[in-house]
Amino acid sequence: MTFSLLAALAEQAGHAAAAPGWTGGRAAAVPGGVVAQAIHVSWLWLIPLFPLLGAALNTAFGPWLQKRYGKRANHAIAIGVMVASCIVAEIAFWTMFARPAHERFFEDRLWTMWQSGSLKVDLSFALDPLGMVMTLIVTHVATLIHVYSVGYMADEPAYWRFFLWLNLFVFSMLLLVMGSNFAVMFFGWEGVGLCSYGLIGFWYTDLEKAKAALKAFVVNRFGDFGFVIGLFILFWSLSGTWNAQARYVPEPGLAAPALGAALAHPRLSPARVPLGATIEFRELRNQIADESSGMAARLGAMTLFGLPVLALIAICLFIGAAGKSAQIPLYVWLPDAMAGPTPVSALIHAATMVTAGVYMVARLNFLFALSPAAMTVVASIGALTAIFAATIGFFQYDIKKVLAYSTVSQLGFMFIGVGVGAYWAGIFHLMTHAFFKACLFLGSGSVILACHHEQDMRKMGGLAKYTPITRWTYLAACCAIAGFPFAAGFYSKDEILWKAWTAEGLSAPWMGQAIYLVGAIAALGTSFYMFRSYYMTFTGEYRGGHGHAPKETLEDPESVAAHAHAAAALRAPDEHEAAAQALAASLPHPHGHDPHAPEAHEHGGLPHESPRSMTWVLIALAFAAVVSGVVFGLPKLWSGHEPLLESFLAPSLPAATSVPFRETAHSTEWLFQLIGVGIAAAGWAVARVLYLNATSTVPERLKATFPRAWAVVYNKYYVDELYQATVVRSSLLLSRALYWFDQNVVDGIVNAVATIGRTIAYVDAAFDQKIVDGAVNLLADGFLHGGAKLRRLQTGRIQAYLFGALAGAIAFVIIQYVIR
Repeated sequence: MTFSLLAALAEQAGHAAAAPGWTGGRAAAVPGGVVAQAIHVSWLWLIPLFPLLGAALNTAFGPWLQKRYGKRANHAIAIGVMVASCIVAEIAFWTMFARPAHERFFEDRLWTMWQSGSLKVDLSFALDPLGMVMTLIVTHVATLIHVYSVGYMADEPAYWRFFLWLNLFVFSMLLLVMGSNFAVMFFGWEGVGLCSYGLIGFWYTDLEKAKAALKAFVVNRFGDFGFVIGLFILFWSLSGTWNAQARYVPEPGLAAPALGAALAHPRLSPARVPLGATIEFRELRNQIADESSGMAARLGAMTLFGLPVLALIAICLFIGAAGKSAQIPLYVWLPDAMAGPTPVSALIHAATMVTAGVYMVARLNFLFALSPAAMTVVASIGALTAIFAATIGFFQYDIKKVLAYSTVSQLGFMFIGVGVGAYWAGIFHLMTHAFFKACLFLGSGSVILACHHEQDMRKMGGLAKYTPITRWTYLAACCAIAGFPFAAGFYSKDEILWKAWTAEGLSAPWMGQAIYLVGAIAALGTSFYMFRSYYMTFTGEYRGGHGHAPKETLEDPESVAAHAHAAAALRAPDEHEAAAQALAASLPHPHGHDPHAPEAHEHGGLPHESPRSMTWVLIALAFAAVVSGVVFGLPKLWSGHEPLLESFLAPSLPAATSVPFRETAHSTEWLFQLIGVGIAAAGWAVARVLYLNATSTVPERLKATFPRAWAVVYNKYYVDELYQATVVRSSLLLSRALYWFDQNVVDGIVNAVATIGRTIAYVDAAFDQKIVDGAVNLLADGFLHGGAKLRRLQTGRIQAYLFGALAGAIAFVIIQYVIR
């Protein structure tokens, strides 16, 4: 991806011009104006199809293929379909680049999924410059992670299952970024949530990993609820108004008077843009970005429950983004996502799920830009998340946990960018972060394999001489994320902080400067904890291989014994022993240490470099993490023209030119760039002094001096415990209360009704049996007994019948002639 964008955008650099979009709130005088016209491209569906095909093949035939032909067959399918998807994505990029900027809107409508009145929901894919960049990031980085997984997961028995989930994850993310409407995006939105559940809990027999998967799934449901509410309010607001009682009132020309009916005369703007309810991104963009439509002003004047509708819509949508992209208060699932295999952590943290929220805000830039309140919320939450997560990373010892909190912090920077209106900078940081964070996570996986599956950095050290390729690639990624000017992170992070300092589109004039200060402190923390992880892992002497439980016991006196009991529960021969071990795992344990315990000597052997299938991927990602900043984000202050990525993304970001930023002198911008370099250098210097070769005693003395502060940060500010005591406990209490209500009230009412019904049935049965059946039986018995008596007259003897006839005749004569 880097090379294709480099070649194409280099050609564009010489004639970079102002983007088609908004200029001071008016349509720019460029071909096509602000109205995006779609061009049909009939093969876009192939990009997501290939990963879906790979997932389907490994699902249907994976176990058989692995058993019959070995694991090579499984990863050949998974990697082959990813390469095919990359090729189609590259073709789409070159096709897009060959067209003028205002024609870079591709669509591929497959079929209509459902239709109600004027609303038509299509299964359709779309690519514009923003979608194109996201598609290239997802396909290319994910392909590298697939290749890396061949070496990392080589000993995994469920090899086929891992690659089917990986392919399905990429398919879901491609649905999310390529969907032309909210419906297809939401399918992908929920799809990545499902796949994260399957991959985080890949080793589901481990209870803690299964809990981590469930935690990720449940927390994201909270965010998704906000997303859906925001979408509903937006849809209704496009076609009607809200009265004083907050009831929806359809507006003539925008909505039909009857639900589900088609509009007789749809309203059009002077630019011939159809107005009204839609879930298509391009149609929504055209309605709002076209000033002549009046839709932006109409939405801006609308209120619901006394709140501005635009702010309500944007904030609800941002709640969904905060869930997917792990922002306060919904960030707690992401650090636990490292429970899955390391390639999964790299895929989730770098290229797929966590970027969904940032992408969604950038995709709806024209909507968020209309609400300064919503933009302030987005930028402020991003800043708070950036500094909050950065401080937690100071004292973590699990190398993957350090990187996990780093991801949460870096996502905060991305939201600062899209929140202050620097949408391209937020996407730029998303791209650079995909490179250096994938490199860091995969590098940590290489370290973990080298150290025989050890993740505690206190048991590492000295790995530079054992794993030189992993060391240099990890160092390059550390320089990138810290913000040194020869690596990519500097250009994206510096642009975000600079735009925050000069932002004037927020709710208060001082908000931009405050966000800058918080972001700068977070950047300082980022540099510190990343180089801390580098020095603890790669410098000094190797501290593994001889058992280091005493040091771990000093840091976390209960964790070693608890994990030992949990492992013993899994190995227990019967349920009774497993229950006893599980109970012991939750109880406090003595701080002593048995040097002869098996766990004290489980890490034998010297570290080793990873296989080439892994190290080549690390080299490619490290290269991208270094050069992508200079190629795509060289500041205008240096080059004299807009950064290449900003120019390329401009057609997708019509609101970018309408968001105000304060004009400053070039000397001020130079000063802030120097400050950015100084921040990175300061964090590196402190980490070097404290952790190089593990010789300094200052960290231990500081911990002894401030034990309570250390404990609070080490335990992640007890946020998980707070959620356990409030949200989880309240949910459990509510569930128990509802269970009691169901058992005693609902079931009581149902049982009472049933008792009454049974009583009525018994009475009815008695009436039927005694009265109705009695009368019927009495009549039947009368006929029966009468018949029995009359039956005696039928003897069958001729003489009896003759005597009877004679007797009758005599009786007739007597009555007729004698008596009368």
